[in-house]
Amino acid sequence: MKDFMLIFLGEDYADMGLSPEEMQTQMGKWFAWNTKMQEAGVVKDGHALHPQIRRVSGPERTITDIAATEVKELVGGYYIVMAEDFEGAAKIAEDYPDYHLGGTVEIREVMVFEQ
Repeated sequence: MKDFMLIFLGEDYADMGLSPEEMQTQMGKWFAWNTKMQEAGVVKDGHALHPQIRRVSGPERTITDIAATEVKELVGGYYIVMAEDFEGAAKIAEDYPDYHLGGTVEIREVMVFEQ
């Protein structure tokens, strides 16, 4: 088994105009998906991310604070999952709760370095 990162791209729920009830329903879908992956033994870790962004860049280490609304694709969170290959990771991603809200899952294999 290999480790894959599922990176969740989409809009911040607060910016989408979802009602509190819709947000609660959406979070229920996330909890159900997480439970399903835990029971299948495929999820290793994962977290949601706050929408505030601070970038440090360049040789001068320039610090820039960015609002989530300023980025084209907001990374809302991630999971590290175990799968045989990309197809297996894509199968896990089929239940991603935000597809109907225009969300996207980017799948990346975790690179392992020999020491």
